[in-house]
Amino acid sequence: MTIQFAITALTTVLGDRLSVAKPDLEAHGASETHFPPAPPDAVAYPLDTDEVSQIMQICNEHDCPVIPYGAGTSLEGHTLAVKGGVTIDLGRMNRLLAVNAEDMDVVIQPGLTREELNTELRTTGLFFPVDPGANATLGGMASTRASGTTAVRYGTMRDNVLALEVVLADGRVIRTGSRARKSSAGYDLTALFVGAEGTLGIITELTLRLHGQPEAISSAVCSFDDIGDAVNAVIATIQMGIPMARIEFIDADTTRACNAYSGTDMPEVPHLLVEFHGSDAGVAEQAERFGEIVQDMGGTGFKWSAKTEERNALWDMRHKAYYACVALRKGATAVVTDVCVPISRLAQAVEETRADIAASPIPGPILGHVGDGNFHAILLVEPGNEAEMKTAKDLSNRMVERALAMGGTATGEHGIGIGKLDYMPAEHGDGWDVMGDIKSVMDPKYTLNPAKVVRPT
Repeated sequence: MTIQFAITALTTVLGDRLSVAKPDLEAHGASETHFPPAPPDAVAYPLDTDEVSQIMQICNEHDCPVIPYGAGTSLEGHTLAVKGGVTIDLGRMNRLLAVNAEDMDVVIQPGLTREELNTELRTTGLFFPVDPGANATLGGMASTRASGTTAVRYGTMRDNVLALEVVLADGRVIRTGSRARKSSAGYDLTALFVGAEGTLGIITELTLRLHGQPEAISSAVCSFDDIGDAVNAVIATIQMGIPMARIEFIDADTTRACNAYSGTDMPEVPHLLVEFHGSDAGVAEQAERFGEIVQDMGGTGFKWSAKTEERNALWDMRHKAYYACVALRKGATAVVTDVCVPISRLAQAVEETRADIAASPIPGPILGHVGDGNFHAILLVEPGNEAEMKTAKDLSNRMVERALAMGGTATGEHGIGIGKLDYMPAEHGDGWDVMGDIKSVMDPKYTLNPAKVVRPT
């Protein structure tokens, strides 16, 4: 009954911006991957920090779980209401609050998406570079410490969030960090909340680092007969210090999927997709040097272009690769992995994973942001087929074990949610218990996104 008491109290604050309509509940309780639905009891649509604070005070008083929600693009069940409660949809808190062009930073609300932000910035000569593929909200990207195709040059959300405004479990509002580019003033609370997946507080404002729009951009694509040669070309490129803006890998199965889904006609072999940012002369030189590496590594079909429409088509295809892969098997659901390893172990990790999947009875295309050692396998499972689901999870387990043995991590960008909880002890040891200690101090009633990231209670 405590949840219902909270809903009654919230209605007086939000009116018709608190929904208990079945379509709203179902939409906020679904996942893009294999997790079963877990809808909340209500969905709140706040407009500002003060309303978020009031929501948290009421829910804290009634021990009601609260799940923050952005665009719902997370892949590890981050936004599922596994304990019921109230989902706070921050989509209406989507204002750009300030652009400080001279300081190259911007202040925004969490519901603003990365594409919306860059549209607003077009006339400033600046842009926000972190690109996870999906048009995610920037609050959600900070909460999951997102990265993506451009991380090899511009870093992840960890590197591009300067400061935050956060509402804590008891409704207190705090500010972390500042617009200064460095500080030695106490604990780095900004870093604590970036990647916490809404388990420690709800982000209601972000100050983000911006970058100058490059003078010239060119993209290239090339193919390889052997998956190891493609990945070794990535390693050589990174080790030679060529300043790539993006360097992506797709295997033969992913190439076939993209051809069918996006209408491309690439040879059905492994490919690298790359992008260069800089001056006209600089990007030409970078492309030439990369082309030499490709040739040395046995790559063929090297094509590069500075035409905007051709570049956009290439990256649109890459951003749709997940949906293309799922479409390879009609009606399939996906178990998605995203391990990350040191760049020197990348070729071995990818080749061993490819062999492991090939020996299994289920398909599993491989792709990834390999410029920083991060790659994914999209394991396609027939819904309701328990044997196939077990096979997929076993494959995922072995991928993680392989990555950890190589000095890597269970997740390079998707986060933990509920999907990767079981890997936390192996990766963090007693450090996972320390995370739980922090959670218990900051959210003693465990109302903030319960059953995610830390050890379940």
